[in-house]
Amino acid sequence: MTTDQTKNGNPGNRLPVRLDARVVENRHEGGVNWRLVVEVVDWPDFRPGQFVMVSPGPLAEVERWDPLLPRPMAIYRLRRDGGSGQLEILYKVSGRGTALLAQTVSGQRVRLVGPLGRSFPELQERSGGRRILVGGGTGIASLFDLAARALKAASASTDVQVLLGARSAEDLLGADDFESLGATLSFATEDGSRGHRGFVTELLESRLDADPDSVVYACGPTPMMERCATISAERGVTCMVSLENHMACGFGVCLGCAAPIGSAGYSLVCREGPVFDAATVRWGEMP
Repeated sequence: MTTDQTKNGNPGNRLPVRLDARVVENRHEGGVNWRLVVEVVDWPDFRPGQFVMVSPGPLAEVERWDPLLPRPMAIYRLRRDGGSGQLEILYKVSGRGTALLAQTVSGQRVRLVGPLGRSFPELQERSGGRRILVGGGTGIASLFDLAARALKAASASTDVQVLLGARSAEDLLGADDFESLGATLSFATEDGSRGHRGFVTELLESRLDADPDSVVYACGPTPMMERCATISAERGVTCMVSLENHMACGFGVCLGCAAPIGSAGYSLVCREGPVFDAATVRWGEMP
């Protein structure tokens, strides 16, 4: 770990921490969706878009070697109570590591390292214009805290619009939480089971056509973010994206999360990202 990590959107110049966190709850929320709540002590402040590396399942007396590598997951929400707090992570079971994590029960411990990465840009109060947050799949989890902070900086709730997309209503992550925030909220599902039938990027098109004085923040599958980038660029709108490349360490050691950024060369998503200006990503070369 280098001192560069102190600049990666982590307020107070605090380095990431490594801890074995006690599981408070690991709740199944329908389909392949799960919510992990862990108790953290002296956890650094974090910024929207930062993430943690989570052990693939609970820790045991005998250390597990297969699967070995931790999984990167967005910090969804942190509820503080003095020096301690409860950190929430939303995830989908998509492989062996997350399947093991889904078997974790209250009282067990999981290993966390974080907060890691560069966050979305600091939100300043805007006079006019909208912030449009576009989330798809597990990318939805990266946007909850951003939506909450954007509402605090907005002059009206309609200045913050949240567009969430998934294959079906059952696949939508954290929908009830987003509804409780008070932002203008719209859904898109490919099967039409909730909200607009189709892709969430179609909702973005209609919003920007109606009000081009906006800033877009997006996280989700790469094709979705690429489409958000194209729609925004065609209208001269700034679009910030949080990339979801696979990674094994979170510190820039394994080099597994390199992404094509800028006119040439690559950037490590775990260190220079995961948040980038969409206009700097060479989408045609993304894995």
